[in-house]
Amino acid sequence: MRVFLDFEKPIADLEGKIEELRHLTSEGDINIADEVGKLQAKVDRQLRQSYQKLTPWQKVQVARHPDRPHFKQVLAHLVEDFTPMAGDRAFGEDKAIIGGIGRFRGFSAVIIGNEKGGTTEERIAHNFGMAKPEGYRKARRLMEMADRFKLPVLTFVDTAGAYPGVGAEERGQAEAIARSIDACLSLQVPIIASIVGEGGSGGAVALAAANRVLMLQHAVYSVISPEGCASILWRDGDHARDAAEALKLTADDLLKLGVIDEIVPEPLGAAHRDQATALNSLGDAVEANLRTLVGTEGGKLKADRRRKFLDIGKKGLA
Repeated sequence: MRVFLDFEKPIADLEGKIEELRHLTSEGDINIADEVGKLQAKVDRQLRQSYQKLTPWQKVQVARHPDRPHFKQVLAHLVEDFTPMAGDRAFGEDKAIIGGIGRFRGFSAVIIGNEKGGTTEERIAHNFGMAKPEGYRKARRLMEMADRFKLPVLTFVDTAGAYPGVGAEERGQAEAIARSIDACLSLQVPIIASIVGEGGSGGAVALAAANRVLMLQHAVYSVISPEGCASILWRDGDHARDAAEALKLTADDLLKLGVIDEIVPEPLGAAHRDQATALNSLGDAVEANLRTLVGTEGGKLKADRRRKFLDIGKKGLA
């Protein structure tokens, strides 16, 4: 059953009428196909108008949509011969981060991503995409393996942030994230990160300190969630909308600030309405960037990546 966001209510009403008409038979002078066509044109027009003027808070809602493509859909649609690799060789397996070796459009690569899960059971099993220290240590292990075997690294970020539980803190959450970021910055192979849904806090940066950072048009990427920011600054979660405005978390804002390198367009009505088209666009963008980086000397890749992140904050603030 399709999930509609708050601002999509007029669209939901129109699509409800379309479904009603499709279950009717043509009677008298009424041509069902013509009526459906007219209503569908209204839906498309409403979608175009709504998604052209989304507020930052509405973008957050879209980025969290349950039907948005998750990492498992990315793997199924873009990757062949994927072999997952489990565990951090220190504590255990974290299902919030999936990683392994596969083939992406002819390139052998190490591919890592956050998985939120689809059903309630899957979300619990994957901890809603919020990784614990063992998840980041697994990611670091896979990156170091990629460096050893000269394989490019592709990461796909979709997490509200690192898991903030007591057990994660006891096992060194901050240290694990810092070492994962350091592993990204130390690679002498290309690394391309894609923000596909939520990119939250250090939990996202741990997989996104890359040569190229791509971002789907309606994804969000921020140092903290709007709710978390509101609870700190206003001590009131009702100010999440204000926080979303202030955080500059949309793709357009982040491109101006130099935090990301490219915005990947989404189909009409966003990626949750047409996952295949969205994933094809993402795959094309990743492939184009990968082809420009493959063959670049390792020392230059590493130096350029470090310079890129040291320069963040110097652009777009005026």
